[in-house]
Amino acid sequence: MQIVDNSVASFHYTLTDDSGQVLDSSEGREPLTYLHGTGQIVPGLEKAMAGRVAGDQFKVDVAPAEGYGVHHAELVQAVPREAFQGVDDIQPGMQFQAHGPQGPVHVTVTKVDGETVHIDGNHPLAGQTLHFDIQVTEVREASADELAHGHVHGPGGHEH
Repeated sequence: MQIVDNSVASFHYTLTDDSGQVLDSSEGREPLTYLHGTGQIVPGLEKAMAGRVAGDQFKVDVAPAEGYGVHHAELVQAVPREAFQGVDDIQPGMQFQAHGPQGPVHVTVTKVDGETVHIDGNHPLAGQTLHFDIQVTEVREASADELAHGHVHGPGGHEH
């Protein structure tokens, strides 16, 4: 069976950056399982998965616009330390949820400079080309429940 919209696909992956550094991998874990055509993985990878079958192995480079987005400079800000009430030790790499004009925004602390905290609201991989090494392990039809709920059930998926 080929990967098509509303099918369930499982795959192993290794994600690297431009320098070849491994950013994430399913090695030593269960394969990633998702409902195809529902936006559960980055768009560029989902497009590359279409039409594949169990056993396929391939590499795909996903541009920022089809991955975690381009880097938006306006999402990088310096805010006063007092904005982090109740947090005594603010360190680079810490992540917080802030409230923006369009709702919640996840931000990462990039630098702490005295009473100023520098934050970035971009996804940590925004602006980067994503290099995937993929091995498709299984493709099957989605169940009626999975389609109704919009996600995979059972192994590799959601348990109710």
